[in-house]
Amino acid sequence: MELVNISLIGMGLAADACAVSLSSGLVIRHIKFNKAVKIALAFGIFQGIMPLIGWLTGLAFRESIIRIDHWIAFVLLTAIGSKMIYETYQEKTESKFNPLDNYTLLGLAIATSIDALAVGLSLSVLKISIFSAAAIIGIITFWLSLISVYLGHKWGNLCQFKLELIGGIMLIIIGGKILIHHLAS
Repeated sequence: MELVNISLIGMGLAADACAVSLSSGLVIRHIKFNKAVKIALAFGIFQGIMPLIGWLTGLAFRESIIRIDHWIAFVLLTAIGSKMIYETYQEKTESKFNPLDNYTLLGLAIATSIDALAVGLSLSVLKISIFSAAAIIGIITFWLSLISVYLGHKWGNLCQFKLELIGGIMLIIIGGKILIHHLAS
């Protein structure tokens, strides 16, 4: 597959990571470059690793993974989004949702990269050079996520109301979109 096609696949796979990066940018009060890079790196690395895992998994497990990938993403995004919504209504003294928390960020990165696993399975069938494809997908996701964190932060500074609520709702909508898209196809 040529560079253009892999790049388009990378942009498509990055869409969910960008939406989550946008919602993460909404809840970060004082954005610094290293915080934005941490989020973008998590998404970029997982979007690059998952096609490799899918490719290595090969045809043996393809059907079973494809049947549940959307459910895994839906459950993870809904759980994290629900936690954000719940924490919106908690006392100010309690810890709030933190997209920079390593465990939260890991969950978000895994949830948004499940589709990349299925793409890796497809690329193995097509006998595509997985290492260059995975690198392109990861790099595209990194840059688009980095931009999205800043866009979310900029918009979040303009609105001074329940940003965690908006971010949580966005994550649940993304999870629902993934589920509906897969169930409809």
